[in-house]
Amino acid sequence: MGNHGIPRREFMRWASAATALTPFHEAFLPRVGAALAGAVKEYPLIWMQDSACSGCSVSVINTIHPSIKNVILDQILPGHQLFLNYHSTLMAAAGRLSTDAAWETAQKNKGKYVFIVEGAIPTRDGGIDGTLGEEDGKPVTMLEWMRRLAPGAMAILAVGTCAAYGGIPSAAPNPTQSKGVGDVLKMLSVNVPVINIPGCPCHPDWFIGTVVRVLLYGIPPAKDLDEHGRLKVYYGKSVHNRCIFRDYLDDGIFATKFGEAGCMLEIGCKGPFTHADCPIRQWNSGVNWCINANAPCMGCTEPGFPDAHSPLYQRR
Repeated sequence: MGNHGIPRREFMRWASAATALTPFHEAFLPRVGAALAGAVKEYPLIWMQDSACSGCSVSVINTIHPSIKNVILDQILPGHQLFLNYHSTLMAAAGRLSTDAAWETAQKNKGKYVFIVEGAIPTRDGGIDGTLGEEDGKPVTMLEWMRRLAPGAMAILAVGTCAAYGGIPSAAPNPTQSKGVGDVLKMLSVNVPVINIPGCPCHPDWFIGTVVRVLLYGIPPAKDLDEHGRLKVYYGKSVHNRCIFRDYLDDGIFATKFGEAGCMLEIGCKGPFTHADCPIRQWNSGVNWCINANAPCMGCTEPGFPDAHSPLYQRR
């Protein structure tokens, strides 16, 4: 037990979990040690759910190492405490009481809070197709909340493909003119660092790992992000490169129907141009992933999903 009340076993557990989620190099442990030696740093989080199915929230809640309890109630890393001050699904408050919490957090912590956006943002007619709460009897649009909350954020995490690039809400004919976070910030002339964590839904490790990366090292430099604003440590290689069926492709064996042995390129697999570490990370606590369940990759981490990849079960 150290001076700060953190047992050695607990410290080693956190260090092991963090290195599983973040790129490990010689700068890591000194930073964790510095966190142990200093005061606990507090990071307010505002998580806004826009046009989405809540699937990314459900996915993140199912994080195992660390658990969602550890993330919300404990120190996500020694010396680093997150405070989820607003999440309309997880918080007990509702209505004006809940949205006031988001606004008050932003006002009191300018430049210090992390703004998490889940879902695309409708922009037609000032965003009237998507609202969150009311003020003076009038609905407040999701677009207006972006206008209020984005400028004061330390960083914005676009969780899921809908938030990152528009995703399903922005699919044709897109009557609500929904857009991803990056496009909305351009429209609002707001310049705040954005890290995209796409996926439909995003993997909980991608989210937790990105948060840990920001806490330990600050906003990722451009060299650590790809051209679509994703951390290369998670999205640096294609699904195709590490696919369990890669040998079938090399041998020229292609499945022509579901359940047949062979590379699934002919029945719509989008793995060759989809970037994510699903083959080695897998889903549901490492139990399975799409291709291992004999379903082709749909390319859900890529800009343009789903329109650019349709029809999903035909080769493109």
